[in-house]
Amino acid sequence: MELPMIEVKKLVKRFGIKIILRGLDFSVEPGEFVALLGPNGAGKTTFLRILASLSRPSMGEVMIAGYKLPNEAAQVRARLGVVSHMPLLYPDLTAEENLQFYARMYGITNYQPRITEVLEMVGLENRRKDLVGAFSRGMQQRLAIGRAILHDPEVVLFDEPYTGLDQDASEMLDEVLRSVAAKGRTVVMTSHDLTRAEELATRFDILSRGVITASATQKELKKTNLLAFYKQALVD
Repeated sequence: MELPMIEVKKLVKRFGIKIILRGLDFSVEPGEFVALLGPNGAGKTTFLRILASLSRPSMGEVMIAGYKLPNEAAQVRARLGVVSHMPLLYPDLTAEENLQFYARMYGITNYQPRITEVLEMVGLENRRKDLVGAFSRGMQQRLAIGRAILHDPEVVLFDEPYTGLDQDASEMLDEVLRSVAAKGRTVVMTSHDLTRAEELATRFDILSRGVITASATQKELKKTNLLAFYKQALVD
């Protein structure tokens, strides 16, 4: 029997006396695309930071691709792609140089064809020699998406990836997400855009008051719609 790609048990995260996550359980099978939804302040970003090994849990167990966090963070990071509110790019390097840096960090050999492929995917091929410091917020977000998928990770975490993107860039991201999902990669995405989430994800989990309050697959949602499901999950 195949093990979950992500398995979280009784996760607690405290900041001082404030408890953000309250014994959260979460499991994702290989190849699932989970949209993690919830109101502001529900703990979505905190949760993704823990999955990305950028923050340590206060209590509980977190396993990704068979590796335990935080003890095996290096092994987890090698299998992760992360798009967060911070682009994690070097402004004094060009778009191409940024991707070259990350390619070497991930141990990608003969990386130039992959860099060209990724720049074309995110619509920045004609800006590859430009300094990232001169990029708009939307262009930096595009490149951050390219950085996240450069090493073809098993798991990709997207924290509000549509923030700062115009309509064209948002449609580009739709295609990137579909391409990643079509390869059988595991995706977890937070989003306030329920329409896009409903079109892309195979499962929808509602995070509220520090725990998952409801979960439904795309197939199960055919009896209703995501907005109605979301509103009901926040009321229950």
